[in-house]
Amino acid sequence: MTDNPETDAWLADTLGHRPRDSALFERALTHPSMDEPHYQRLEFLGDRVLGLIISTWLYERHEGDAEGKLNSRLALLVSRTTCADIAREIGVAPHIRFGKQARDDGSADSDNVLGDVMEALIGALYRDAGFDAARSFVYKVWESRVEEVDRAPQHPKSALQEWAAANRAKPPVYSIVDRSGPPHNPRFTIRVEIPNRDSAQAEGSSKQEAEKAAALALLEKLA
Repeated sequence: MTDNPETDAWLADTLGHRPRDSALFERALTHPSMDEPHYQRLEFLGDRVLGLIISTWLYERHEGDAEGKLNSRLALLVSRTTCADIAREIGVAPHIRFGKQARDDGSADSDNVLGDVMEALIGALYRDAGFDAARSFVYKVWESRVEEVDRAPQHPKSALQEWAAANRAKPPVYSIVDRSGPPHNPRFTIRVEIPNRDSAQAEGSSKQEAEKAAALALLEKLA
């Protein structure tokens, strides 16, 4: 158990699992501003576990979807914003241990911090109880988000923006590579780049159509 009985009770109730290795969960809830082992390594692991769970869920739920559409859904569901929103819903913030300056600076309501801790908790649960326990937890707290994405699949440009934010990359940059054809039937070639990551280009009969196709192409490369 941790040093805080309220946190112990919250973990057991929220995760559906009473921690065996309390040090894992203490670490998952410890901000780097503390001079102690903190959540970053568990966040690295939890990010991959979450990605596998959601990817498999979408693959099984949407048998007819092409890879690009699956990528769009995945990018939204594992984004930093989504992870942070879920962390708020389940009441993570009061249980995070901060150094005084970080707490005074408002880190307890930071999307980056809350998203990281959410992933770290998934990593800790995976290490402590196995993949099935981690999957059961993710299915429980992500279910409404998955249903929401089903009702309104995200536009590829928005999904790419979410991917960049979730992976701490710079926002996508779009540029016109070529414009050809007569005025009544133009063709646009658009290039999109996430600086220092990757790029893709695509054609369309309008600038908007070409940007959408380029964003989809880049999402497929980044998957």
